[in-house]
Amino acid sequence: MTRPLRIELDNSLYHITARGDRKGAIYLSDNDRLTWLSLLGETCERFNFSVRAYCQMTNHFHILLEAITGQLGRGMCHLNGKYSRYFNRAHGLVGHVFQGRYKAILCQSDLYQDELCRYIELNPVRAKIAAHPLNWLWSSHAAIMGVVDCPKWLHSNIVLAHFGDNQADARRAYQDFVMAGIGGESPLTAVSNHLVLGDENFQARVVGLPIEGNPFEIKRAQRRAVTRPLHEYFAEYRNTKEAMARAYFSLGYSMSEIAQHAGVSVKTVSRAILQFRETVKGP
Repeated sequence: MTRPLRIELDNSLYHITARGDRKGAIYLSDNDRLTWLSLLGETCERFNFSVRAYCQMTNHFHILLEAITGQLGRGMCHLNGKYSRYFNRAHGLVGHVFQGRYKAILCQSDLYQDELCRYIELNPVRAKIAAHPLNWLWSSHAAIMGVVDCPKWLHSNIVLAHFGDNQADARRAYQDFVMAGIGGESPLTAVSNHLVLGDENFQARVVGLPIEGNPFEIKRAQRRAVTRPLHEYFAEYRNTKEAMARAYFSLGYSMSEIAQHAGVSVKTVSRAILQFRETVKGP
């Protein structure tokens, strides 16, 4: 079974989800939810995470956080591992609590932070278990709105700063923004290759950066499901070398497939990829 890819960078924003094994509940009581929140706070302090938004559903959770000094994998292993041990011990269970590893999407903060906060806090409304996000106790919304105390690991000030200098006005504007998203499209529909949420320039900047795991461990059918047809890269990019590199970094095509399509050698494709990576990284 293949493992999900991870892009781990300092000072980067991630949308994180983890689901219960076999779609089972990961919270069976209020004490479970409070324990998870306590462990999230512990994880943030230990691994230098800054949370923007979160929501505990029944069989999954969402977190939007900034990994200030990286360590995303270590931090999430700590959170999910400790919570799993607590959950099994508290309920007399054995085995997996979560369905595999967590899923993490690297996000372009300036474009998507606000939309992702809204998307996360509207989860209970979309699931029809709350008529209003303030009616759901188990998300960041009430704390951001000042209805309940804000934990020190939830940086509501960073969220509200996008909505005004005056806190009261910013909260009203944020509330209007969240409610305007009811029935709207999920920002996650724009995720590229299950890994990155951002515009073309943002995606280009992360090309060639360290990835935890081998990108080509992903099954071919999975890659092709999220990758454009090969000919579209050559139609969009007049520079053939760039087209070959972008097709390769889509994780959907091997060098030999690209070489065959372009009528060149694999060595030519390899050189194009190396040149493109150096161009993106810059001096």
